[in-house]
Amino acid sequence: MAAYGLYTHIRSNRVRSIFLICGLFFLVYLLTFAGALIFRAFTTDGAPLDWILLLAWSDLRYAVPFATVGTLIWLFFAYRFHQWMIDGQTGAHGVTRQEEPKLYNLLENLCISRGIPMPKLKITEDPALNAYATGLNQKQYTIAVTRGLIERLDDAEIEAVLAHELTHIRNGDVKLLVVAVVMAGIISFIGELTFRGIFRSGASGRTWSSSSSSSNRKGGGGAIMAILIALAIIALAWILSIVIRFSLSRSREYLADAGAVELTKNPDAMIMALRKIENRGEISGATSSVMEMCFDNPHSGFADLFSTHPAIDKRIAALVQTAGGRDPGPIALPEPDSFEGASVDQATQGEPQTRPGPWEQPQPAPASQVGFSSGSHKPNPWRN
Repeated sequence: MAAYGLYTHIRSNRVRSIFLICGLFFLVYLLTFAGALIFRAFTTDGAPLDWILLLAWSDLRYAVPFATVGTLIWLFFAYRFHQWMIDGQTGAHGVTRQEEPKLYNLLENLCISRGIPMPKLKITEDPALNAYATGLNQKQYTIAVTRGLIERLDDAEIEAVLAHELTHIRNGDVKLLVVAVVMAGIISFIGELTFRGIFRSGASGRTWSSSSSSSNRKGGGGAIMAILIALAIIALAWILSIVIRFSLSRSREYLADAGAVELTKNPDAMIMALRKIENRGEISGATSSVMEMCFDNPHSGFADLFSTHPAIDKRIAALVQTAGGRDPGPIALPEPDSFEGASVDQATQGEPQTRPGPWEQPQPAPASQVGFSSGSHKPNPWRN
């Protein structure tokens, strides 16, 4: 079954988006309770722990409507301006057909071939090799690629990357990731405000010392325990936000790779793109949340348990096994500085031919005629 248009996967992503939003509100209420605990610990002298907990619970019931409205406002601004915030980190800017005719035509041809509405096209002026898709509805969907990817991949490989991002849009992965990024942002924001409040109160020393001394005299000691519980709740909320984000199935990348192959009918171009992008996708200025939305996230978690993307070798192995692609192995690319503003073809003119492989494409090759023809091949400058 073709990975592109897997309705079960799309439906699963929609359900997960709903659970993510519900989880967001739960974590906000949890942090609100932690804030109430800290407030009562600093303002209630000598009270026992059970009394502080009771007061904090009463404060939470009073604060729930305000926390709900605040979260809804946050979601509204994230819905309207998340693209602006992401572009602010990556420096992406929109391009027209006149500015980038080749890139624009590649994306447009893919959309026409499947009857997909054309998303916005943007470029990030960064030497990294990466791409990402964003948006929550048809009017917002955007695909952005880095300048380094345009300059160092050929047409067939760029087409494969664009097809990969289109599949993410079609499968609903983009919506899910945007919701996860929004959730992580608000949890981090509330947690940071809470910790700043603790440190500022602790810096003065007056409230804390008076509360602590009163607690010691009366034998309560509830303030210290309440603050420790609040800190534990904040840490738990932060950990849960990470777990929820990383619980997003990494199978979405396998499905997007398969969808790109289904669109382009060229598994070798997808494999070559993965090999060239491997360990070269770090976008300067992009946070970890934004990197989770990219074609490849070079950040790796502990023992690969918390990685947001499967390893490149695993993605390639899946393409070799299921799509019949051929893996050339790791590829050494010239440093970007060696180009000195020249194009890839200019930078590699006159180089001797070195071990041409069956995965090489005619240079240049129209996106619609990608294949492994028996015609003359130009030497591949990326091959060792």
